[in-house]
Amino acid sequence: MRHFITPTDFTDKETQMVLDLAERIAANPAKYSHVAEGKKLATLFYEPSTRTRLSFESAMLSLGGTTLGFSGADQSSATKGETVADTARVVSCYADIIAMRHPKEGAPLCASMFSRVPVINAGDGGHSHPTQTLIDLMTIRQRKKRLDHLTIGFCGDLKFGRTVHSLVNSLVRYPDNRFYFISPEELRIPDYLIEDTLIPAGSRYMEVTCLEDTLPKLNVLYMTRVQKERFFNEDDYLRLKGIYTLTADKLQLASADMPVLHPLPRVDEIAMDVDQDSRAAYFDQVQNGVYIRMALIMMLLGLAEPQT
Repeated sequence: MRHFITPTDFTDKETQMVLDLAERIAANPAKYSHVAEGKKLATLFYEPSTRTRLSFESAMLSLGGTTLGFSGADQSSATKGETVADTARVVSCYADIIAMRHPKEGAPLCASMFSRVPVINAGDGGHSHPTQTLIDLMTIRQRKKRLDHLTIGFCGDLKFGRTVHSLVNSLVRYPDNRFYFISPEELRIPDYLIEDTLIPAGSRYMEVTCLEDTLPKLNVLYMTRVQKERFFNEDDYLRLKGIYTLTADKLQLASADMPVLHPLPRVDEIAMDVDQDSRAAYFDQVQNGVYIRMALIMMLLGLAEPQT
């Protein structure tokens, strides 16, 4: 039995297999509409989510399976004091696979230690969001035809941005990727990401504060919102939330084939006028989310790919 808690739980070869399967699903979704018949996915979401929860449910339904679960801690036995470990023990009696989102880092890992079925980390605090990472890799590969020899800029909340941390951990595994981290001092990437990931991989990186100066140097731009729910002080959030805004005018500084990614939801960090630009890739990410999660569910449950 396999779980998927961090992006590095899969080898490079396994990651490639998931991406390739997702591409085949995208080319012919109807072909896969019965492969999970009789299987159940439990979505245990202890904090609010729209895209991730509905994407998981859509993925399982698209495979012919069914779903059950809750979409907030107040709808679960956590309100009665039940531990994550006990919830995992109980829910794994009802479902064949679990997707868990939790505000506490390490909660999905804890669940995996007690579950009788595969557990997928759907986001844990500011730590990791591995399925979003697979989605990001798929979208970058579609747009750039490769995952190596790229210069990638990450802009916004790099301190609490679990999607950023997960994606960097994956992209350092590909040759000659370079990184620009664009943020204010208060939201710079955590030291552990530098010390445990970038330096051991020998990755070249720069920490900068100006988006406009950096745009011409990039092959890929990954925007993030400043996350209000991660701040303890609302004044700090209000001071920082509008620090970066990508507009259509600013985008003209970038190369004509530089995709703009964003894990969504956005607030004001990408102006609406960017949506009409062919480089806007964030709604492609949303669609790819269903295909990636279909592929991941198939892989973790050992479901055979249809031959006809």
